[in-house]
Amino acid sequence: MRTGIRVAAGVACAAALAALTAVPAQAHEPQRGAPHWELKDSGTPDVRFRGLSAVSRTTAWVSGTQGTVLRTTDGGASWRNVSPPGAEELQFRDIEAFDARRAVVLAIGEGEASRVYRTEDGGITWTESFRNTDARAFYDCLTFLDTRHGLAMSDPVDGRFRILSTSDGGRSWKVLPGEGMPAALDGEAGFAASGQCLVGSGPKDVWLATGGAARARVLHSSDRGLTWTATDTPIPAGDPAKGVFALAFRDRTHGLAVGGDYRADQASPQAGAVTRDGGRTWQLAATSPPAYRSGVAWLPHSRTAALAVGPTGTDLTTDGGRTWRTVDTGSYDTVDCTPDLGCWAAGEKGRVARLES
Repeated sequence: MRTGIRVAAGVACAAALAALTAVPAQAHEPQRGAPHWELKDSGTPDVRFRGLSAVSRTTAWVSGTQGTVLRTTDGGASWRNVSPPGAEELQFRDIEAFDARRAVVLAIGEGEASRVYRTEDGGITWTESFRNTDARAFYDCLTFLDTRHGLAMSDPVDGRFRILSTSDGGRSWKVLPGEGMPAALDGEAGFAASGQCLVGSGPKDVWLATGGAARARVLHSSDRGLTWTATDTPIPAGDPAKGVFALAFRDRTHGLAVGGDYRADQASPQAGAVTRDGGRTWQLAATSPPAYRSGVAWLPHSRTAALAVGPTGTDLTTDGGRTWRTVDTGSYDTVDCTPDLGCWAAGEKGRVARLES
């Protein structure tokens, strides 16, 4: 049964990709029958959603400014505001959901602004499971490898990125020893732009994206954050606004990196890179996304197709990240896909969308 479902889903995905590539790059109205982003009214036009966790085609969570967390269980037809009480001053830049009831959300910022909350009842109640008490730390991203093991990362403290770890699904957290982390470069940091500066694949592999320094790097751990190796990427850096903003790995070897310069008045050439060896080496895309991109996700059941999103549009690759083509010009900050062909995107002005055909 599972094999048959997977084959059928793969055929459907291939057909959808063929149609998606036919959409004109500057199309404002989608072609009939062609996959396209369909906006789902979140009812929150004054909120920017940089956190997104897609559970399925019907269930997704988003998080953002003003301490806002929303959840849908009907494919975006309606949204329930499940924001933690008293969190109005916080920015929830990352959220990781296990299902329709269980989720962990990260608030970013200096000192005690960095916090983690967890819910087990669909957001009816929340428990604060971590509050940063080190004024030097600033947590950017969160990821889970399974329902128990998760990590969060902070910008460098004492010259090294700081890693927070949980082994009980986010109920409790501890700071990992820093000895296994390479020294940070001068000015190096992560970008809390899409919840994708820290990502995992499989039970132990984790990757961390950086920018702001002379070189944009990707750090990799194969032991759940205890030890790390750092590799330069060809995505330009050299400025606090430039570097790698998001990563996506479809397995422990094949990965994508996107980024650029987030300033709207600055060009972002060479904004995409690809690895085929788990991040040991990175190659610049032959045709990169044409502008800054803050989010990226592999399409389900495809070894070669992925979407990248940013404030100026959505790009598609069908050759594993070697070339990209713009297929939508709407503004999104983050993107996430699920095995049942549910792809979601979220961004400014309360924008949330699902890929429809």
